[in-house]
Amino acid sequence: MKSPLLEVRILNTKRTKRWDGKMDTLTADYLKDVVTQMSSYGDRVQFALNGPGQKPHYQVINNFEKKMAFDSNNHLLHPAEDEFVGANATKVYTLDQIQAAIANVGVKRVVTTTRAVRSTSRNSGAPAVRPGDLIDIQKYEYFKNNVKTLPEDIRTYSQEITNLMKKGMSAEAAFGEIVEQYF
Repeated sequence: MKSPLLEVRILNTKRTKRWDGKMDTLTADYLKDVVTQMSSYGDRVQFALNGPGQKPHYQVINNFEKKMAFDSNNHLLHPAEDEFVGANATKVYTLDQIQAAIANVGVKRVVTTTRAVRSTSRNSGAPAVRPGDLIDIQKYEYFKNNVKTLPEDIRTYSQEITNLMKKGMSAEAAFGEIVEQYF
């Protein structure tokens, strides 16, 4: 007969894994929440490496170097003194870098001897991002950020801008080429 005091039970528990500091392991939804805070409070962000779980704490930094910290649920946070210092934090990322990370969530590059193939991660549920989609994202971002300085009729040359970008031009260079050629 077993004594109830000596009985040992093995429990199946899951431990939350800490974030590994790699941008491609953050979810698109989490990064979109970070972008929302950045659009309100500053154009740069830094993530903490010493927080719990897969969604790290972060601080948004504005042009005056003022910082606002948020927890993993996007609530204001009073960070520990050393939370965003040295080895406890990532480098500072710009809004453009975060948006590029969102565009690449769930995208893995697999290179074979004949061609490059993109596939989605099985766990992400996000569709693969095609090169044309990335061009459209970059083109839209440039247009949105520079709409006041671009000619009104630039939209009519959208396809030509896309074609130039497919040939390797940056959005800025492609828009510049069209402006120079037609305006």
